[in-house]
Amino acid sequence: MKTIVICSGGLDSVSLAHRVAAEQTLAGLVSFDYGQRHRKELDFAAACARRLGVPHQIVDITAIGRHLTGSALTDDVDVPDGHYAEETMKATVVPNRNAIMLSVAFGLAAAQQADAVAVAVHGGDHFIYPDCRPGFIDAFQTMQDHALDGYAAVRLLAPYVNLSKAAIVAEGARHGTPFAETWSCYKGGRRHCGRCGTCVERREAFALAGVADPTDYEDPDFWVAATQGFRAAEVR
Repeated sequence: MKTIVICSGGLDSVSLAHRVAAEQTLAGLVSFDYGQRHRKELDFAAACARRLGVPHQIVDITAIGRHLTGSALTDDVDVPDGHYAEETMKATVVPNRNAIMLSVAFGLAAAQQADAVAVAVHGGDHFIYPDCRPGFIDAFQTMQDHALDGYAAVRLLAPYVNLSKAAIVAEGARHGTPFAETWSCYKGGRRHCGRCGTCVERREAFALAGVADPTDYEDPDFWVAATQGFRAAEVR
């Protein structure tokens, strides 16, 4: 199956690219510049494409991103610290981001005669991101079947949609994913901050998976209190 992977440069999407390269025909990677403050992630996507020897396209949708205001990823809003599933992390929602990116990716796949588009949404995203949930994935496939009817048949692959981040780390390790060559932190600094939701989730996932975490964090221990506090709130 000739597959295009949407690759941000993060742990999940780079792991997915390595999985597809091992199991299918990886046609290329596509990334999106939507004006995210952690735009440096795109450098890690480019490095992944070079490593796997496939084309890499960066689609500039910054003109659209400027209108998707109110998100900590695209606007003058502080990125919150804490567990990924906390209510405060809704500040990182970029409205309809995945729907926009997938629509473009499906157009590219149809034009390039690819069989599938793969996306690395996962179970940990379900708390706050509606366009990462199984219902969205199924509905998007149905919509694209109508949109490309008679022109192309492109499948949407979301193999992690019901997996935890820890399961992705474990699988990524099996496929030789170079985790140090991935970027997660939403703050986009010189090092992973270790405090934002995606850093906490990343650090926790390595611990749960029993895989050594090669990431250089500014605050490598914050995740312990953040995850314990969240679990205590869940029990109450």
